[in-house]
Amino acid sequence: MKNIIYIVIGTFLFAISVTLLAMPNHIAEGGIVGLSLLIYFGLGISPSISNLVIFIILLAVGIKFLPRHMIYKTILNVPLLSLFIYLTENLGKPMEDPLLAAIFAGLLTGVGFGLIYQAGSSVGGTSIIALMLKVRLGWNLTGTGFALDALVVLAGIFIIGPVYTMYTLIALFIGKLATDYVLGGFDSKKAVNIISPKIQEISHRVMNEMSSSATMFEGHGEYTKEKRSVLYVVVRSHRLLHLKRLIKEIDPNAFVVIHNVKDVSGGTFFATHHSYYGQESTTVPQNKGNNI
Repeated sequence: MKNIIYIVIGTFLFAISVTLLAMPNHIAEGGIVGLSLLIYFGLGISPSISNLVIFIILLAVGIKFLPRHMIYKTILNVPLLSLFIYLTENLGKPMEDPLLAAIFAGLLTGVGFGLIYQAGSSVGGTSIIALMLKVRLGWNLTGTGFALDALVVLAGIFIIGPVYTMYTLIALFIGKLATDYVLGGFDSKKAVNIISPKIQEISHRVMNEMSSSATMFEGHGEYTKEKRSVLYVVVRSHRLLHLKRLIKEIDPNAFVVIHNVKDVSGGTFFATHHSYYGQESTTVPQNKGNNI
């Protein structure tokens, strides 16, 4: 039931991004929906019709090449998307600033896609064509899908013009970021690897002053042939500067590597301040759900 709710809400958000923002402001999309929008701008045919017709044609041509799970995932979403577009396509009005329309179209599309992907579904699109070309001709799936989306977007130059095509690119970029946030979480974190002769002192202060877990493991320096202790710490992004200052204060020459982390689950990365005082171990006892 949860996945169905995600699919319905995500598909609805995608639909209104098309009807309320893209259609009245001459902004296109990538994939099959983008092609449907270009048909609308060029011939006046509703995307609710062209999107469904194109999908049925692709399904009929490629059904013997497509895995059953892909058919099941799209057979609900595409008709639902066309239905939502049909119900809302007369509600949109042009905005004075097309850039604003592109930004919010990308935002709604990205959030919608994120919810659809979280439910394990999809809206079909060029991935169907890419998979057929992979099966028949052995083409690379990812590269082919990207090339097909790019062709649809570039075709917009001849229909909506270069300026609105650039607005489309802005919408696609924002949509990608929004999808990543929905899938990876808004509470971004940083993973930090620290190598230093004073690693024990750094570990102690990280746990006591930052109330953050630290995990220590042994490494081997290939150049020096020496064993070294490596400290692994995960902190929320807004605490990274505090951690860097702490490390520099203890050992200005410490070797520090910082990685972006989209999602952290399980473990004992964050706990309350009082959980750490007086503890000597490098891994903090479990205390989930608390803030640093």
